Amino acid sequence: MPEYLSPGVYVEEIATGPRPIEGVGTSTAGFVGPAERGPEPPQLIASWLEYQRRYGGHDPNRSYLSYAIQGFFDNGGVRCFVSRVVGTGAQVATLVIGELTIWAIGRGAWGNLVEISIEPAKNKAADQFRVLIGYKRDPNANPADNVFEIIEDFDNLSATVGASNNAEIVINSGSNLVRVAWSNNPARPADAGYAPMAGGNDGAQPLVPADYIGTYNAIIQTPQFPETEPLGRSNGLRAIEMVDEVAILVVPDEVRNGLETLSDNVINQCESLKDRFGVVSGVQGQSNVTNVGVTNDTSYAAYYYPWIRIYDAAFNTTRLVPPSGHIAGIMARTDITRGVHKAPANEVVRSARNLEFPVTAAMQDILNPQGINCIRDFRSDGRGIRLWGARTMSSDGMWKYVNVRRLFIFVEESIIEGTQWVVFEPNDYGTWGDVTRTITSFLNGVWRSGALLGRTQQEAFFVRCDRTTMTQDDIDNGRLICYIGIAPVKPAEFVIFRISQKTAEADA
Repeated sequence: MPEYLSPGVYVEEIATGPRPIEGVGTSTAGFVGPAERGPEPPQLIASWLEYQRRYGGHDPNRSYLSYAIQGFFDNGGVRCFVSRVVGTGAQVATLVIGELTIWAIGRGAWGNLVEISIEPAKNKAADQFRVLIGYKRDPNANPADNVFEIIEDFDNLSATVGASNNAEIVINSGSNLVRVAWSNNPARPADAGYAPMAGGNDGAQPLVPADYIGTYNAIIQTPQFPETEPLGRSNGLRAIEMVDEVAILVVPDEVRNGLETLSDNVINQCESLKDRFGVVSGVQGQSNVTNVGVTNDTSYAAYYYPWIRIYDAAFNTTRLVPPSGHIAGIMARTDITRGVHKAPANEVVRSARNLEFPVTAAMQDILNPQGINCIRDFRSDGRGIRLWGARTMSSDGMWKYVNVRRLFIFVEESIIEGTQWVVFEPNDYGTWGDVTRTITSFLNGVWRSGALLGRTQQEAFFVRCDRTTMTQDDIDNGRLICYIGIAPVKPAEFVIFRISQKTAEADA
């Protein structure tokens, strides 16, 4: 209760009306896989160009990750998190110059291709210096040839602790290649020509599912700086698990030999967290549709077939790739342009040049009832290559469609995040009414956006939080129970026009 102890005028702010619930994002994807270089903990990437700056380009012998991410952005994706994967026992490349210790930003042999040069600062200050960081992508390049694919230039740096131009602060906040740390006695390093980093290796190869699953632990511990984690903490699927913003989960290399169980790991994470949806696909070469089938029964993932052929500009050729990244982009595009309630289907697969196998209507008659979403070629009638299916892998008719499951994920997550204020509030009629009004207001907006079926609000949803949803035992044990029902819109998967011949009747 407020206190009124002395005479005067008091102004008080009081809450009126329902508290707003903000809808969570549904278009952010999470990708896991090996890359040419880069950090291992998840990083937010907002464009294909940004991915190339941080992780490098295409390497089909290593992974399909880069192709999936390019396909994601080509098809309308706007943001994703990437967790880079390395082999067990991988080591980070390092270099010590004076009192400055330098690490590659991630483990792997790529770090041995990074070279560091120390030069005088351009401002001529005697106690300042310039650091040039070069990266040679080709491991067979001449070591004496200082021609780099990437050069990072940090000038007018200082060894002064706490200074705004301290080398550790400036380089660690701006470099996509390395991280640095001073010893206990920071001092300006002596000028030196380009010197390569050393000690990096890729670990055990080929990669196994455990490498993709990853760990929650610090990636490396350094004896020189035991209190720091220079390469961050967690990697792989375990790292993506902790990124709450991820709503679409993709591991493009699930299709490689020996990695097929990764599909199960993707689905398990989606079912466990219940805040994301998995995109999976089959292995290459499945031309016989009778051999194509889903092995999981889940509403938290969808299966896509067949592979698509794209143009690989890096190698000036076309290449077959799994469609998962492109599908994730279509989901994001549909969410942004129409809403999560719209089925991500009947959409053009951008950048697809062709299909691994043509899928006919007769073939889809077999695949569609199994929950296998087909990509079809409609170029003969001018409609391009399109995604022509929107089913989950579930056998439960209630959760047959991708948009229904993803709409429920959106509603559930939005309500969870928007009602955290209720915890430890008095469990009485006042709080029950506040909860009911808050959720009703949110669902009313969802209904008006076209996501719920019904001509009236009463037909579209209901919210109950009162004595009918809780017993006295529930109240005594601190449980507030709210019962919510919504009527999701479902896609018109089969459009049927029944046409008859109308004949003129004879005059009487």
